[in-house]
Amino acid sequence: MDTLPATDIEAAAELEALAAQIARHNALYHTEDSPEISDAAYDALVRRNAAIEAAFPHLVRADSPSKLVGAAPAGHLAKVPHARAMMSLDNAFSDEDVIEFVLRVRRFLSLGEGDRVALTAEPKIDGLSCSLRYENRRLVLAATRGDGQVGENVTANALTIADIPTELPADAPDVFEVRGEVYMAKDDFLALNARLLAEAEDSGKEARQFANPRNAAAGSLRQKDASVTAARPLRFLAHGWGETSALPGDSQFAVMKAIARWGFPVHPLFVECVQVEPALAQYRKIEKLRADLPFDIDGVVYKVDRLDWQERLGSVGRAPRWAIAHKFPAERAETTLRDIDIQVGRTGKLTPVARLEPVTVGGVVVTNATLHNADEIERLGVRPGDRVVLQRAGDVIPQIVENLTRDVERPAFVFPTHCPICQSEATREEGEVDVRCTGGLICPAQRLERLKHFVSRGALDIEGLGEKTIVEFLELGWISEPADIFRLSQHRDALLGREGWKEKSVDNLLAAIEAKRAPDAARLLFGLGIRHIGSITARDLMKRLETLPALATLADEIIALRASITPALGEPEAKFHARRDKAIAEHIGIENVGAAVGHALADFFHEPHNRAVWDDLLAEVTPPPFVVEARDSEVSGKTVVFTGSLETLSRDEAKAQAESLGARVSGSVSAKTDLIVAGPGAGSKLKKAADLGIRVIDEAAWNAIVTAAR
Repeated sequence: MDTLPATDIEAAAELEALAAQIARHNALYHTEDSPEISDAAYDALVRRNAAIEAAFPHLVRADSPSKLVGAAPAGHLAKVPHARAMMSLDNAFSDEDVIEFVLRVRRFLSLGEGDRVALTAEPKIDGLSCSLRYENRRLVLAATRGDGQVGENVTANALTIADIPTELPADAPDVFEVRGEVYMAKDDFLALNARLLAEAEDSGKEARQFANPRNAAAGSLRQKDASVTAARPLRFLAHGWGETSALPGDSQFAVMKAIARWGFPVHPLFVECVQVEPALAQYRKIEKLRADLPFDIDGVVYKVDRLDWQERLGSVGRAPRWAIAHKFPAERAETTLRDIDIQVGRTGKLTPVARLEPVTVGGVVVTNATLHNADEIERLGVRPGDRVVLQRAGDVIPQIVENLTRDVERPAFVFPTHCPICQSEATREEGEVDVRCTGGLICPAQRLERLKHFVSRGALDIEGLGEKTIVEFLELGWISEPADIFRLSQHRDALLGREGWKEKSVDNLLAAIEAKRAPDAARLLFGLGIRHIGSITARDLMKRLETLPALATLADEIIALRASITPALGEPEAKFHARRDKAIAEHIGIENVGAAVGHALADFFHEPHNRAVWDDLLAEVTPPPFVVEARDSEVSGKTVVFTGSLETLSRDEAKAQAESLGARVSGSVSAKTDLIVAGPGAGSKLKKAADLGIRVIDEAAWNAIVTAAR
């Protein structure tokens, strides 16, 4: 898996596979508190994803792990939006990664040689992220991270945790959100499992046993009944803050010390480091103490100490640019591969899953691991019965890294040539690593998964349409495509006559469906499950196009463009594909939305059945024009090009500023360009701007635009 893909097609296919695998295990970890795999493979997959994205930046997906945070909140707790998003962290796995992080900070901020980047360093506790909101110094809301934008209201449960103050002292700001981790100490975890086992033996019921302290803490905090939480030994450790009306300091270290003075536990190993070398020394110190700490940790978090620099650095995708998690080395264990199952996903991809003899790796009992694809099975040479080595790095997904029994005489595993669900032919397109079922919507696995995806929390979020209900409606023949969901009211009387359905539950379901007649356009687009269009790419497309009919128009334009570009005489196939893909990406004209997305749109709308599904759905729903939340400014909705040398800020910072003002940033000048910000050394782009009559300003004028929008 170290060799990068050779072509765009191979890279796009592997990125899709990685996104699906990581999303599934994120949901198991963050939403269901029941991970199937371990830390080692999760970080390995994330690193693989990052490496491919770095080599193929035009193929970065909307649902890339580099852009998403956590998973959607569970359904049994009330949802609550975060006033300020709860971010995730990028990872470092070596000293060199940390040094490069600091260098990136220096480049972004355009720092001089004499400017030192001071950091804070603290243990990265393996708990459940929680935000505590205080208004007028009283705790009014506690919420889990959820998907970073929306979490779960756990206020009643948090009030039972002794480490969490119900009031702040008089010198605290009027509004302050303290953020940290709810966790369970190792000894308390063992005692809890022992108590649950004893209670089960007394009652004659099967005992619930938590896999690790993190699962125990998450399950305990997210109870419906706060009295259950109160009976569990939960703790809280602060590591940051969210929305505030004022800050009690001008550095990370100073604010955290103030939070500690207010009564919140802050780890004693939280220190301020004047530069990167002392921070790395603190990492090694914490690593040596790891086994003796009362709670599980999986690394050390570094943060840029100066808050004014943090504000300038901002974030990219799911993670702040001013912080990084330095993970501890991977943990490994041996086990036996019992079997290899083939799962069929909503896009038809056949994914091999290793069923393992249960083994504990880094505190997590692992029973399954992904084998990615047929090529990975062949590379490892694994067969049922083999002894294998599992690696765990990160917090979720395990990976088989070695086969210990290659010399045993057993036949090799034969990857299926037909779908195990519908028996349609399973094929692998030229240049792709994945085998896919050709059955489409006739394949029950794909039909069910596509409908589940359409109503999922990240898409239309229709309450009451869970897997069991969708299966029931599929079997009845009431639904087969998304638009059918909005016609379920026609079956109200028949549904009332079915077991388990009462008038209230039926009316609640139909009301939840009716409430989605005017859905968010980006969510609906994501819900259709078009290849390469995840939640962020869907938002990027709708930011530019605003309406869904415009998307179909764009697809038709790409279809016509593809037909118009033909190979030149003697032109190598790879060169032709690169030339065609460049033209498609330029026609789309959206940052980070490349040719793979264009091909996916064209392929989807070129298929008459898909066009019929699209038209049928838009006859049932009316999404309003997509509105982007951004600071109002004179460049909102416009396309900006930066050229030449910028003297007061880096190119990355300028781009981030423009996007925060609702502008689009392009690297080339065209008739679609509205404004050019030119610094010293600007060349041919200025001449083209003059020819096109495009407004040109200098860096000082740009800074004035940014300042006026604050």
